[in-house]
Amino acid sequence: MATTELYTKGACVWVPDPEAVWVSAQLLQDYHPGDQQILIQLSDGREMEYPVLPPAGLPPLGNPDILEGENDLTALTFLHEPAVLHNLRVRFLDYSSIYTYCGIVLVALNPYEQLPIYGEEVIDAYSGQDMADMEPHIFSVAEEAYCTMTREEKNQSIIISGESGSGKTVSAKYTMRYFAVVGGAAQQTSVEEKVLASNPIMEAIGNAKTTRNDNSSRFGKYIEIGFGRKGDIIGANMRTYLLEKSRVVFQAAQERNYHIFYQLCASRDLPELRTLKLDSAENFHYTNHGQDVHISGTDDVVELERTRNAFTILGVQPDQQMEIFRILAAILHLGNVNIQASGRGGDRSYINADDRSLAVFAKLLGVEGAQMAQWLCHRRLAVGGEMLVKPITGQQANEARDALAKHVYEQLFTWTVHRLNSSLRAHREQPKSFIGVLDIYGFETFDRNSFEQFCINYANEKLQQQFNRHVFQLEQEEYLREELPWNRIEFSDNQPCIALIEGQLGLLDLLDEECRMPKGSDENWARKVYDQHLNHSPYFRKPRMSNSAFIIVHFADLVQYECDGFLDKNRDTVFEEPINILRASQSELVAELFQKESAGGSLPNSSLANGSVRSGKRAHREHKLSVGFQFRQSLHLLMDTLNSTTPHYVRCIKSNDLKQPFLFDPKRAVQQLRACGVLETIRISAAGYPSRWTYEEFFTRYRVLLRGSVSQDDVRRSCQSVLPDLIPDPEQYCFGKTKVFFRAGQVAVLEKLRGDWLCAAGVLIQSWVRGWLQRRRYQRLRWATFILQRYTRGTLARRLAWTIRYTRAALIIQKTYRMLAVRQLYMAIREATIKIQAFIRGTQARRIYRQVLTERAVVFLQAQVRGWLARCSFRRVRAAVVLMQCCVRRRAARKELLQLRAEARSVEKYRELNKGMEVKLMQLQLRADQQARASASLRETLQAERESHSSELEQLRSSLLKLQVQLQENANTAPLLADKQQEDMRKAEEKAAQEILHLTQEIQALRIERESLEKEKEDLAIRLQDQEKAQEESRQQSVDQADASVRAELEEERRRYQSLLREFTRLEQRYDNLRDMSLFSTNEHSRGHRRTDSTVSLEPLSPVTTPFSSSPVFPSPEEVRRISITEEVRRISVTSPTDRRPWSLEQPLNVLMEDMSVAKDTAERMKGEDLRYAYDAVRVANKFLETQLLSQREQWEQEISALRMKLQQAHDRDTPGDPEINELMEEVAVREQECVRLRRELKELKHTVSLRRILSYAGLAIGASQDPTSPGPQKSQTLSGLLECRKRDESKLIKHLITDVRAEGVLTLSPGLAARVLFLCIRQADCSGDKTRVKGLCGSACSAIKTAMKKHGNDLDMTAVWLKNAHLLKDLLNQHSPQQDVRGCEELVPLVTDVQESVRALGDLCIQAYQQLLSISESHLQPMIVPAMLESETIPGLAGSAVKLGVGRKRAGSDPRLLASTEGTTMGVVLRELSAVHTALSRQDLPSALLEQAFHQLMYLLAASALNSLLLRKDMCCWNRGLQIRYNVSLLEEWLRSRSLQTGGAVATLEPLIQAAQLLQMSKKTEADGQAMVQTCNALSNQQIVKILSLYTPQSDLEERVTLNFIRIVQGLLKGRSEGQPPQLLMDVRRVFPVTFPYQPPPQVTAAQLEIPESLKISFLRRV
Repeated sequence: MATTELYTKGACVWVPDPEAVWVSAQLLQDYHPGDQQILIQLSDGREMEYPVLPPAGLPPLGNPDILEGENDLTALTFLHEPAVLHNLRVRFLDYSSIYTYCGIVLVALNPYEQLPIYGEEVIDAYSGQDMADMEPHIFSVAEEAYCTMTREEKNQSIIISGESGSGKTVSAKYTMRYFAVVGGAAQQTSVEEKVLASNPIMEAIGNAKTTRNDNSSRFGKYIEIGFGRKGDIIGANMRTYLLEKSRVVFQAAQERNYHIFYQLCASRDLPELRTLKLDSAENFHYTNHGQDVHISGTDDVVELERTRNAFTILGVQPDQQMEIFRILAAILHLGNVNIQASGRGGDRSYINADDRSLAVFAKLLGVEGAQMAQWLCHRRLAVGGEMLVKPITGQQANEARDALAKHVYEQLFTWTVHRLNSSLRAHREQPKSFIGVLDIYGFETFDRNSFEQFCINYANEKLQQQFNRHVFQLEQEEYLREELPWNRIEFSDNQPCIALIEGQLGLLDLLDEECRMPKGSDENWARKVYDQHLNHSPYFRKPRMSNSAFIIVHFADLVQYECDGFLDKNRDTVFEEPINILRASQSELVAELFQKESAGGSLPNSSLANGSVRSGKRAHREHKLSVGFQFRQSLHLLMDTLNSTTPHYVRCIKSNDLKQPFLFDPKRAVQQLRACGVLETIRISAAGYPSRWTYEEFFTRYRVLLRGSVSQDDVRRSCQSVLPDLIPDPEQYCFGKTKVFFRAGQVAVLEKLRGDWLCAAGVLIQSWVRGWLQRRRYQRLRWATFILQRYTRGTLARRLAWTIRYTRAALIIQKTYRMLAVRQLYMAIREATIKIQAFIRGTQARRIYRQVLTERAVVFLQAQVRGWLARCSFRRVRAAVVLMQCCVRRRAARKELLQLRAEARSVEKYRELNKGMEVKLMQLQLRADQQARASASLRETLQAERESHSSELEQLRSSLLKLQVQLQENANTAPLLADKQQEDMRKAEEKAAQEILHLTQEIQALRIERESLEKEKEDLAIRLQDQEKAQEESRQQSVDQADASVRAELEEERRRYQSLLREFTRLEQRYDNLRDMSLFSTNEHSRGHRRTDSTVSLEPLSPVTTPFSSSPVFPSPEEVRRISITEEVRRISVTSPTDRRPWSLEQPLNVLMEDMSVAKDTAERMKGEDLRYAYDAVRVANKFLETQLLSQREQWEQEISALRMKLQQAHDRDTPGDPEINELMEEVAVREQECVRLRRELKELKHTVSLRRILSYAGLAIGASQDPTSPGPQKSQTLSGLLECRKRDESKLIKHLITDVRAEGVLTLSPGLAARVLFLCIRQADCSGDKTRVKGLCGSACSAIKTAMKKHGNDLDMTAVWLKNAHLLKDLLNQHSPQQDVRGCEELVPLVTDVQESVRALGDLCIQAYQQLLSISESHLQPMIVPAMLESETIPGLAGSAVKLGVGRKRAGSDPRLLASTEGTTMGVVLRELSAVHTALSRQDLPSALLEQAFHQLMYLLAASALNSLLLRKDMCCWNRGLQIRYNVSLLEEWLRSRSLQTGGAVATLEPLIQAAQLLQMSKKTEADGQAMVQTCNALSNQQIVKILSLYTPQSDLEERVTLNFIRIVQGLLKGRSEGQPPQLLMDVRRVFPVTFPYQPPPQVTAAQLEIPESLKISFLRRV
């Protein structure tokens, strides 16, 4: 079947378009050979006839939809330009993927937007992974280069090229960052930081703003990153190429000079920069050509600070930095020097003596201003052996000034590169291999192209040639490996174009020859070029309308170069006289820059010395090297380096020229794809066999086409026997050893055959199924007809029977109905009669009853009226009688009063009453007179009263008489008034009844109101209770939130502390490595020369017991002897070591040591610069960590107290008005104070009891020591069951118990035996009163355990053993600490010695052991996670039946050995490793909470690593893989439940991976599916959900891709979802959860309980 047969109706093709370059169309009719035109329909609906005559031919075919967005362009079925362009557009715009593979090339599109895909979690995800399995990324290329280097021990190169603004510099920076993280993680050296710090410096002095890019590199650089034996970075070296010096003196519109000039001008107000006399950049001639001195979004002041920090990191001192800044400022001032023309016709020039810019320039560079002015306007000539001084014109003087500025900047640039290389150079060892990163300019073509573009395009021709040959070589290697003939593959070699440029009598040779001519010119060179190459080389052409330009046919495009300026730029001339002035500068750096020129010499390796120095004398040969010659030489060196390495290619593409984010310009993209060689890669691949299938994959995919006898056991033979029938032309395919190869388009032919066969098979199956369905339908219809007939007949019979029954029933019903009707009529008449009689009788009875009631009421009223009249008469008579009685009694009282007053006035009466009081009469005489006068006045008053009373009495008598008269009259008229009173009484009763009714209504209203008020009261009470409950809940919630925040801060502080402890452990490991290296070098040196004295050995740190370190003891022999003599257990911090050698170098580290109060080293024989710096760095870091942690602890305590105070204040504010609560709170506070007081008294009493016991024991011990005849058992009555270790046996105890113990012996011991033995020895030393020995034993134990942990750094069981012993010893010391509360343990006697410092050291040691345990487990699990959880088929046959159509080829860096090693990894292996960890921890009887924390961390590692790999692998995002992942996770959950570890948060960490697996299995079509997806995947971030949907790839024809419309729907739904964590794509694999060790008081330990085996050899211990 030919490829032309694929052009059938409905096929997708690509047709050219002037705007979009290529547009898709659909065939509306089949193509037949010989047709002149084909009818197509464009994507916008227009129909057109497309000509198929040569040279256009048939339009390119489109790829299947399943390959849309493929991450490797070589995996496409049809390899051509429109397919490449469309695939890049889809990935860039629809999936936001900027990276795409094209064979061995990584195509990177500049998104002009910062993307979150370069974090450390992404680096961890790509580290150690195969390039073919991961999504395209710059880190994938870096990982491939790194793995290939470490595996094959061969140098690598990463070639990054592209246009200005395409992202080359950023890609190079991320590549270096990847190497710094991956290559520096093991040793934590400062080389990685220096490598990264070189980027800001080179960007400042080598990058500038152009019209295409705000940070364009104006030079090429090749950075060699050296790696050591362990794969760590140990040094770097940089080489630069073709610095654009012309930018120093001129910039085009909207462009800038180099960044460093604008940074200095923007920071001119800094105190240290005021001496530079700088001004705004607009005021300098060399920085204002572009008329745009600012870059949006860039702060030049901040950038200068970054540059200065980078200089500091690389070891450039501040004074040297100021020298560099002075030179740069001098260049700016040089540009402002005013050169004026003079003389006839302007043939002379001069500079004013008072020119300010020249004066500042001379002062900054330390030269004579007058001399510089003289030689800027004059030149020296040698004529006939005599030296003549000739003035030059103003234009020539300006050119000489600009040439001097360019030359100074070039020398400074070269010096800076040399200085960076010296800082980055490896010192301790030579690099074993290196990875070179080439960041070089891409192919350039402008409206006017000059010498710079000529050199750039020449370099790209060389790189393209190397690229083509490498691609061809890879194809050859593939064919040779598969034993295929490869002589039929052809590719276009651009060697003729390169020979045109650099060959003999080429353009560069003719240019150098013309430069050596005395009167050489651009026109003469152009004529020579025309004569030599115009009609002799097909790659050279001459423009029709110009005689000073030429055209070169490059591999990418035709470029026309203008000859103007070629000779001057190639010569790059600068006069010698200004250079001599600069050589005599007072500035050391200026003199150093130009002294190097006088030495001549060869071409430098690190950068190009572009330019030569012209003088009147005959210059050296080396000074006459042209720029073209130097560039050619350096390019040859570069190509030799690249050819000696394994190259990796990154092609950066500009997506648009407007710098808009995610805007794709197809014209510019195609232009760059053609220029960077991507399409050439496609063409070379298409020229051979681009489609490659393994026999198993081909058999699985096209098994339906393999007719006849097909043997699954011998797949290769079956394919070879059947394939010729499918493709008759043997040139279209070829069989290899393991693969079958196809020409371009043949896979599409096979796909069409497969589709046609499947279609025919489907039609056949449909016909059989439809016939079967029709037969089934007929049989069912016939059977239904029989059933209907049967049911119909039965229905008719039943209907007849029902009719007969209904007739009989109707007669019975009629008879019964008539009887009931008559009976009902009779009953109604009878009932009516009875009712009438009852009503009549009731009426008569009621009438009689009303008459009786009326008579009774009349009688009652009469009785009431008569009684009322009698009562009224009685009341009137009684009132008159009472009045008369009152009058009579008042009269008698008055008489008695007068009699008493008369008696009172008589003296005799007074005498009788007051007998015996004569003595007082004289004293009361005056009072008597006063009383007499008062009595007179009273008599007068009494007389008046009497008169008034008499008149009143008369009036009462008269009124009494009137009343009697009226009474008699009333008695006569009473019968007449009875009727009237009765009427008034009736009205009063009616009025009273109305009032009573009104009052009753008011009472009812009040009762209702009362009920409503009571109900409202109840509602208010309920509301008040709810409000109080809500306040209590809010208060509790605020308390919980404050508690949670405090706990979170505590966890964060604990995590920081443990991370600092981890960093300290790494620093210690670095120190140990450096010490071992120094010892090794010392041994090597002594082995080759002479044997040194033993006193020259290195004195390391003493054992430390601070919370930050417990490093092992490495004392010198003298120190050992001194310790044995003095027998002192020294506890010296790392901040005060015992070394005795002062350092002579005054470095910034010494200043830092003085600031941190760290004593300097005093070791006498400390050798090795790195070792010394690392040693001091460890000490400074320890001191810094100690002070920082102490300050953080104080700050944390202050914050806790402040939070508690705020909480108390909030609690007080919540309940201000509730007196009961306040009283309760006060009572609670009083009770708490009382409890505190009682606890304090109880503690003091117990402490007193314990102290008494200790004193009694001490007294007994002293008595026993003084009296040797006293019996010994008296001591054991107080404290017994201890172990005594003599002082000389302590080192032996530590050695046999910890340091030299074997793994197989330790595992047989009971858990924590070493800790119990050590504690009993410590307890015995404490009882003896030797505090020094106690602290010494604790410190020695810590150091020994740490040494044992380092010794068994990869042994899981041994690490668990020492974790258990450290934890148990810490708990024992903490239990018996004097500060510990011993309530409830009366028999517990605390230690006398303060061991809190040892407890802290043991706590840190526990953390280190725990971290080492997790590190060992993670190192074992890390290579298993992805193969086991993602790639393994735990469910057999689930993923093997589906083979993807576009099978991509493996990358060059894919290691088959690694693939084979991980091929057998399944979940069973992971579970066995987890079981090993669980067994190791459980065997040592560690707390269950610690096990839960450990497996919480391990489960997080499993979930994070698997999810990160899933998010970066397109082949894993499918339905069956999601089912497989969910099954694998269920195995982990079942394993956790079987060991009761599901409560520690381990299961929760697996939730993101579970939801990702569910997301792969969910339906992805409607909006309801999207809502369900958003609700289900709450543990995944928005970016992760969208990424999985974008990567979802169907693995069979039955599945469908996720549409872009559905992805946009999900993105819209995700916008409303609030996430508590910052958005991120990948999970942080390095996240470490802080560990807490629960305190569990251990049981009492005695020597009798311990079973110490003889294998420990500690029989020297004595039981006491």
